[in-house]
Amino acid sequence: MFKEDILESFGAQKVSYPKGEQIFSEGEHANNYYQIISGEIKMNNFNYDGKEFVQGIFYAPQSFGEPPLLADVKYPANAEAITDARLFKLQKLKFLELLTAHPNLHLEFTKTLASRLYYKAIIASELSTQEPEHRILRLLDYLKKHVHNLKEPFEFKVDLTRQQIADLTGLRVETVIRATKSLERKKELKIKSRKVYR
Repeated sequence: MFKEDILESFGAQKVSYPKGEQIFSEGEHANNYYQIISGEIKMNNFNYDGKEFVQGIFYAPQSFGEPPLLADVKYPANAEAITDARLFKLQKLKFLELLTAHPNLHLEFTKTLASRLYYKAIIASELSTQEPEHRILRLLDYLKKHVHNLKEPFEFKVDLTRQQIADLTGLRVETVIRATKSLERKKELKIKSRKVYR
């Protein structure tokens, strides 16, 4: 995303969040732009029964929570540190100034948001129609190509737990375990020392 010197020139602060701490909550006004320096962040909701739905997991140097910031609406989900995390935090008006001052960066930022929206649209349709193996491969291929920029077979080491894969694909953990073993037999994945590679 945005380079450190650009963010700091517009007043971004570096802030730390310990594992498990919320950065913002569903229903809060979106007042800041957040970009990850280190650590992992998840965006989630809980249903009436307390079951968690993970909308996304984000890694350095990704940003998160931007649509409500730009649309001037409240957050539709929570953001929580999965690990200890350090973030850039930039006040909304300063962030809008940054986008105005750097049209090329604005375009790159827009492309990133469009890519995420495209992925969400694909996943939303597949959650109701596709088999578990297909859902898992779609998720892993998105992370491999669009988040980690990797292309070679089996060079992407999946850092998600089986539970996180289940949360992101709408599956049960037991189903994820069975499906990943089946995908390994089909040579779509490799499993080494309990780690999945795609």
